[in-house]
Amino acid sequence: MKKGKNSFVCKECGYKSIKWLGQCSSCGEWNSFVSTSELSGPVSQPKSIDEITGAREERLPSSIGELDRVLGGGLVPGSLILVGGDPGIGKSTLLLQVAGRMTSNGPVLYVSGEESLGQLKLRAQRLSISGNTLKVLSLTDLGALDQILQDLEPGMVIIDSIQTMSFPHIDSMPGSVSQIREVGSYFLRYSKENDVPVFLVGHVTKDGSLAGPKILEHLVDCVLYFEGDQHYSFRILRSTKNRFGSVNEVGVFRMENAGLLEVANPSSIFIEERPKQAPGSAIFPSMEGSRPIMVEVQALLSPTTFGQPQRMTAGVDHRRVSMLMAVLEKRAGLEIGWQDVYVNVAGGIRLSEPAADLAVLAAMGSSFLEKPIPDDVILCGEIGLTGELRGVPRLGERLREAEKMGLSRALLPAKARVETGMEVVPLASVQELIQYLFAE
Repeated sequence: MKKGKNSFVCKECGYKSIKWLGQCSSCGEWNSFVSTSELSGPVSQPKSIDEITGAREERLPSSIGELDRVLGGGLVPGSLILVGGDPGIGKSTLLLQVAGRMTSNGPVLYVSGEESLGQLKLRAQRLSISGNTLKVLSLTDLGALDQILQDLEPGMVIIDSIQTMSFPHIDSMPGSVSQIREVGSYFLRYSKENDVPVFLVGHVTKDGSLAGPKILEHLVDCVLYFEGDQHYSFRILRSTKNRFGSVNEVGVFRMENAGLLEVANPSSIFIEERPKQAPGSAIFPSMEGSRPIMVEVQALLSPTTFGQPQRMTAGVDHRRVSMLMAVLEKRAGLEIGWQDVYVNVAGGIRLSEPAADLAVLAAMGSSFLEKPIPDDVILCGEIGLTGELRGVPRLGERLREAEKMGLSRALLPAKARVETGMEVVPLASVQELIQYLFAE
């Protein structure tokens, strides 16, 4: 090891400079630069990919199938996983359940910077979690936690949350950019050096993104988002980054008094309460990751009693709904401009794919004309501004799931090519859709 040249680093934001600066050009702080000596080790030589040996992927099953699905088959030793979601959505509940089931692989350390030990005990009792190998700690000082980790040598670590953790030698508040950067880097080193999976809970901002510097998402191996509405019992866990698996998988849970329960067949849950022969209801085969799920799209149109018609949506983009309303009025001749329009996806599910266009438009047409869509029909297709129906991906998987649920007819774009046991009704335009569903 040879000594490298001196450089300077800002204590507040970590900005580096080759010379001392009175004011940091990155964060604007005064007198924040300190000298640091960078060490450079021996230069490693490139190797042929065939010369590298000993690389193998091991997985530790968490005993929670929906979580393992999202992670790509289980936990990878030495992985750093960031879990985000709205307050109260169930992040801490899920991770405490994981901690309770992973104790067979060695001691598990659950560190909370937001709850006392008494509060953790109450939650554990509610979740029926116990055991001498599950260790809990209420601590925010990472300097003290470092010694505990060395003494305990846990098989898994959960930090709830990273915004509460801080190094005492860094002169800034917990949750600041410099603290989060240093804390994140510490747990990255710890997980890799000790081959231990580490979960970090992260707060989210008002717009739903993870709080703190973006570098935190770049540091970790996997980023999981917990989605759902607190007024509904269903929760969806999805991955937006995964170095050890696909980002296309989702896990579905139901929040109960005993904790988060896995939902093995989400389709039956979301459409089981659908009313029969009710105008304004349509079934759409949504793709959540690699899993098709049948969801109910509802619409209600009624003449406005105000000067300005009301437009309200839940679970779909209101701008997309406005576009479909314009297409329905212009291309199908249904005068809905002076109607109050309400569109909802039952169960708190959020739809973002254009494939839902056909179901949303059909539900609005059904409500306006007061004519129900047949109960055995599913609708799937994108709609263009000229009223044409466009194809969507992975139709085969969607239709196979629909067949399992006992649905027998599929209204699809005319150019769709798919092999299925269902009756397929090809439609080229919105006019053909309205004519087929609602003609006398």
